Amino acid sequence: MYVVIMGCGRVGSSLARALVRIGHDVTVIDRDPSAFLRLGDNFPGGQLVGVGFDRDVLTRAGIERADAFAAVSSGDNSNIISARVARENFGVERVVARIYDAKRAAVYERLGIPTIATVPWTTDRFLRSLIGDTSTTTWRDPTGTVAVTQLNLHEEWYGRTVRDLEQTVGARVAFIIRFGQGLLPDNKTIVQADDIVYVAATSGRVGESVALAGKPPASED
Repeated sequence: MYVVIMGCGRVGSSLARALVRIGHDVTVIDRDPSAFLRLGDNFPGGQLVGVGFDRDVLTRAGIERADAFAAVSSGDNSNIISARVARENFGVERVVARIYDAKRAAVYERLGIPTIATVPWTTDRFLRSLIGDTSTTTWRDPTGTVAVTQLNLHEEWYGRTVRDLEQTVGARVAFIIRFGQGLLPDNKTIVQADDIVYVAATSGRVGESVALAGKPPASED
């Protein structure tokens, strides 16, 4: 999937890196060239200096072939304008805007533009909205720092150890439901077919962990 992100602050850069790690193509737009330093030296995606609601800038970013667009700059007005341009002028199917003002966010939700208005779980919700992940968090601590969620495992994880799974998804296996009974696994526990696996992950990694679990494990060759 190809995703265009407007804004390379903490959320935008985190979202871009997460999307790349799970195999998507990304271009990031920001008016400040120094903002791209947050992406790191080895970021393989595109980086474009410009204003995210400028049609020429969006065209150069490849918006016409984009599957999704995320507006995560620090300005509500810029985010909603660029989101509307991406949706209404370029026909991007999945468009999400970050809005700091919760009341304004509700208005734009009614206009059909999904908005994210709270900070601790911003990256997770953006990932779910952009890549179509419909999984839900089972539990989240009151501070929003840690969440427990169910993984939908690719069948090739069956027969692999919990340690292998944890190292790949970047989260800790909290417990497994096996044959209707709860199990507290250790590193050597083998994942079996029909296991229901729950992991604990920090906010910002939940959506990524779910996406990685749905892919086959990397080859050991």
